[in-house]
Amino acid sequence: MSGHSKWSTIKRAKGAADVKRAQSFTKIANLISIAAKEGNSGDLESNPKLRNTLETARKVNMPKENIQRAIDRGLGKLPGQTLEEVSYEGFGPGKVAFFIEGVTDNRLRTNQEVKYIFDRNGGALGSTAYMFDKYGEVRVEGKGGGLEDEMLELIDLGAEDVEEYQEDKKQMYLVYVESPELNTMGNKITQSGFKVESSEITYKPNISVDIQDKEVAQKVIDFTEKIEDLDDIQKVYANFEISEELLT
Repeated sequence: MSGHSKWSTIKRAKGAADVKRAQSFTKIANLISIAAKEGNSGDLESNPKLRNTLETARKVNMPKENIQRAIDRGLGKLPGQTLEEVSYEGFGPGKVAFFIEGVTDNRLRTNQEVKYIFDRNGGALGSTAYMFDKYGEVRVEGKGGGLEDEMLELIDLGAEDVEEYQEDKKQMYLVYVESPELNTMGNKITQSGFKVESSEITYKPNISVDIQDKEVAQKVIDFTEKIEDLDDIQKVYANFEISEELLT
């Protein structure tokens, strides 16, 4: 929707410091452990999920010893509590739908923390997963060929959808593909001369809520940040769109 922003682009507009804060060492270490556990390997060649996660760790200058400790924990080489993946569904302020993913060593604690934020901010846990579709998301830097031409090129390469935004005066794109095609599409984009910043599995809303009230918009953003700031929470997906006028 032209003139509107989703949470993924709002976070970037708020600045790199906020994004970095949301991706704390604790969160990334948990992701590394889960990736190592699921792939049953610390070898980057045979474990693509671990390889992608380590790219995130390096971008925030996570120390090598922290990375290795997280891998060892995932492979069961270190004593400690077992990590597990959790997910939550619910409605926040403005009847915005949320789908939340996390990694925790204490499910009861995480359940209580998430429920507390929903209860204290006018929200409620409930079924929302049907309002999101699973996609592969590739974050791409443009190559200076013009907005319309580059979007058409990405679609011709096989993109299901393309969203454009500006970051640090650079033209950027979010390219969505069917989740099994994520790695294939990333290779195609790179071979076509674009720079791939990141690629990951995401949940894209199939129903959107257009927030038009400034007070409600601020409540939605504040609520989303509170959820994201929980150490055990990894990803927050929401179906709101906010007009750029309300963000100024």
